[in-house]
Amino acid sequence: MRGSIQKKGKIFYAVIALNGKRKWFKGGSTKKDAQRIINEKLPEIESGTYRELTKAKFKEFSEIWVKSYVEPSVKPSTLAGYQDIIKRLLMPLFENYYLTDIMTGHLQVYVADRIKTVSPKTVCNEIVVIKEMFKHALHWGYVKTNPAEYVERPRLTKPEIEILSPDEADKLILNSHPHYRTAFLTDFLTGMRAGELWGLQWPDIDWNSKQIYVRRSLWKGQFQTPKSKCSIRKIDITDTLIHELKKWKLACPINEHDLVFPSPEGKLSQHDNVVKRYFNPALRTAGLRKVSFHSLRHSNASMRIQAGQNIKYIQSQMGHASINITLDIYGHLFNDVNFNRQQVELLETSFKSVRNPLEKPAISNKKELQESCNPLILVGGGGWI
Repeated sequence: MRGSIQKKGKIFYAVIALNGKRKWFKGGSTKKDAQRIINEKLPEIESGTYRELTKAKFKEFSEIWVKSYVEPSVKPSTLAGYQDIIKRLLMPLFENYYLTDIMTGHLQVYVADRIKTVSPKTVCNEIVVIKEMFKHALHWGYVKTNPAEYVERPRLTKPEIEILSPDEADKLILNSHPHYRTAFLTDFLTGMRAGELWGLQWPDIDWNSKQIYVRRSLWKGQFQTPKSKCSIRKIDITDTLIHELKKWKLACPINEHDLVFPSPEGKLSQHDNVVKRYFNPALRTAGLRKVSFHSLRHSNASMRIQAGQNIKYIQSQMGHASINITLDIYGHLFNDVNFNRQQVELLETSFKSVRNPLEKPAISNKKELQESCNPLILVGGGGWI
């Protein structure tokens, strides 16, 4: 099978036999343009790997992608983020480009320009959307190769996490508005994410087992599933928190969704509003530095580490998808001198607790000697050997 070059007007076309018919591929203004297409297409046709690409511009495909993949697959918060990135950032640049005309270089230039004005973490979030779009464009037959595959992400610098000491947290809570005082205390003592806290309902609290069940999250007035499967969890809570929650239940406004922490009017608590009108003013009144609301979650993790809790237990209580996430965020706290000294003391305490049972008592009489030689000896109540 051979291809030929034909000219129509000022354009040279590559003409190749396909399924018993001649197919014309538009080249360019020179024969070399058409020959390049023949060299590219002919081996694919002969090997049976050639496939027709669906022609679509970026705008058209983005609408198809959002409707067919994003809307049915992600949470409302993720959907809103994807739509914002596409509409505000990508559409002005690539709206009229055909997908097949977008090269890796175009996308890398976009990354280089964005990193000048926003943080590396923000750019990485945008790259996720780009890579997902072109991955599906490849699978769905819109492009032959994925131009986003080799787009390089900017290097991330780990931000320093903000932590309140127990004394600082105590000052914050004492100077908080009565309506949200128990909410702030709950977040500090459980490490719940903000959305999980505002979506908490009274039936989620098991008073007998002293546990909170995290089953949902509240985001911009919508209930959704928590961040990941591991975020759906049981959090053990202290007697102090149990006592404060029981007191708050008597004062909590009656509300439609039986929320533990509704707004003062009995509506859904809006996180940004709570931070602006209640959390930040409490920090100022308490004379504390300004920290994010998320610092309550970080502070909880810090307390758990300082208390010597098992890292796997901390992971489960925080709702991290893997122990690597826990270590990546809080690993540096395990290198604290006081923490390391505490671990040695725990080891010493544990050793003392098991040392005496390991020491064999002296055999004082003949009867004890006979019993010690009996092969049927009960081991700790666990069975016979």
